Amino acid sequence: MLKRWMLVGVMMAGTPPVLAEWPQFRGPGGDGVYPPREDGALHGFPLEWSESKNVVWKTPVPGRAWSTPVVMGDQVWLTTATEDGKKMSAVCLDKASGRKVHDLLLFENPDPEPLANAVNCYGSCSPAIDGERVYVHFGSYGTAALDRATGKVVWQRRDLPCRHFRGPGSSVVLHGNTVILTMDGVDVQYLVALDRKTGKTVWKTDRTTDFGDVEAGGKIRGDGDFRKAYTTPGFVTVGGRVQLVSPGAKACYGYDADTGKELWKITYDGYSNAASPVFVDDKMAIINTGFGKAHLLGVRLDGEMKGDVTRTHVEWDEMKRIPTLPSPLVVDGKIYITSELGVLSRIDGASGRIEESLPLGGRYSSSGVHADGHLFFLSEEGETQVVRPGDKMELVATNPLAGGFMASAALDGSSLYLRTKSHIYRIGKTP
Repeated sequence: MLKRWMLVGVMMAGTPPVLAEWPQFRGPGGDGVYPPREDGALHGFPLEWSESKNVVWKTPVPGRAWSTPVVMGDQVWLTTATEDGKKMSAVCLDKASGRKVHDLLLFENPDPEPLANAVNCYGSCSPAIDGERVYVHFGSYGTAALDRATGKVVWQRRDLPCRHFRGPGSSVVLHGNTVILTMDGVDVQYLVALDRKTGKTVWKTDRTTDFGDVEAGGKIRGDGDFRKAYTTPGFVTVGGRVQLVSPGAKACYGYDADTGKELWKITYDGYSNAASPVFVDDKMAIINTGFGKAHLLGVRLDGEMKGDVTRTHVEWDEMKRIPTLPSPLVVDGKIYITSELGVLSRIDGASGRIEESLPLGGRYSSSGVHADGHLFFLSEEGETQVVRPGDKMELVATNPLAGGFMASAALDGSSLYLRTKSHIYRIGKTP
């Protein structure tokens, strides 16, 4: 079976397979898992650090943004925005030193819509990167492709409407020659694929969700808050076809990744989803339904999926200690997921049964990562909890940094790139 991180490398046209870098939100496979070395040796990620231990460099990042950095070659790219959303930028750092190479103001907004909550920000969408360009996205406020060498804008789009209402949140994904964006607002809900070289629209697919909120005369009941979502889709191969699995409010869809054609969907009651889907051996999709009451669903994948498959393909449904924000991890057929209140659960991927729980403490909004046989979870209080998975989960280390985490970690080589609310750190073994 083609490993998920190898599949992502193949899909990035014009570049070799990406095996040991962090090209998008949640890494090479979009699942938070850093690929193991082919020789079976460890990469050498540190398990312990602090402000004075194993910090290779620390660079301040102004603004308020929760996007995850991307790493490739000698560059680290990230996005940021002013707290009021009037200015949106991309920043490139030298990977070796943390020195700022580019600081690019991309979009100015005289009157951005207020966020209407204290959790999100205007810079939550993570970028993606390939051998030539980095693709940055701020929802309907703007999307751009930047030349990695010069920082120059190759193309940009500001004509993709979506009223995010509480701020944008869905990150960029790459497939073949396209950049795929998810736009789930209170007014419109759709996915759109743009040509990587030109930015022109390749396909656009509207959600077909029945939200059940349309009154007589066609007026939408309420403010449309139950229509929005913030998820980033994932890729899976089913019956030889690459599918884009994309959870939205009230429904999750499987699309043909090449054409955007809707293949199947499941329905539920959740909304404002943020967690990305993950997959168990390409046989089961793990879907978080989001706010309301979060459910974790195991959706069986097979070649016969067509139309609404809620009754035929939802294999299990778990509601206990399921978070509304962090995405799950899958390691050796087991699902690891932290609740917002810091309880880590191990769930059997085949049955959905919770097998073990481990209190970590703190609050969690970011998504965990897996590397070198360990799980890393970043808390809002600034602690990284390192856990050894398995039949008996073990808390190995608690590593504090100042500032607190909302962004998820990025990994490359033997270093972790951790973005706090004020700085980005490169964490690696130092003398």
